Amino acid sequence: MELKEKQKKILDVAVELFKEKGYMGSSVRDLATKLNIKAASLYAHIRSKEEILEWICFGIAQDFFEKLQEVKNTPINPKEKLNLFLDKHLSVVLQNRDVTHIYSNEWKHLEERLPEFVELRKNYQQEVESLISEIYKAENWELKSPSFTTRFILHTLNNSYFWFKRSSDSTDEITDEIRNKILFGLLGNQK
Repeated sequence: MELKEKQKKILDVAVELFKEKGYMGSSVRDLATKLNIKAASLYAHIRSKEEILEWICFGIAQDFFEKLQEVKNTPINPKEKLNLFLDKHLSVVLQNRDVTHIYSNEWKHLEERLPEFVELRKNYQQEVESLISEIYKAENWELKSPSFTTRFILHTLNNSYFWFKRSSDSTDEITDEIRNKILFGLLGNQK
């Protein structure tokens, strides 16, 4: 999805607004006010407030899929592949904290494209589950519930932005901490 320069500015301001007031608590008038333009002028650049939510949700979903494909296409051993997946997914989350917050919490307000987005999320989860299952199989680890394990990992990764203040922890420190916690929980005392 290629946005024009003015649409990128609208998106940036909308992310701030949606993070602050929530999608449902934000109006086109609020957005126009923050952009210092008339609400009617905004419609020259967007179809609706929902279109902005689509940009957010589908945009970051595309980033997640791209990183997952990088992981899948990297010829490394299974344990390293799991590490790489955690790093890549977290890099998207931590570089886009506010967008990830909206993606994780506001996607249910999509109307027109909700079924498409639900299917996209389901496909991502299935691809991650397949990757995790392959890793477990290659390492001869027991995996009792691939679906639960996948949901647990994705929930942990997607909500990691809640746990750390932007100014006090570096992305590398956060990534290392989360990776160690997930791997310790998954693999016991192996590292």
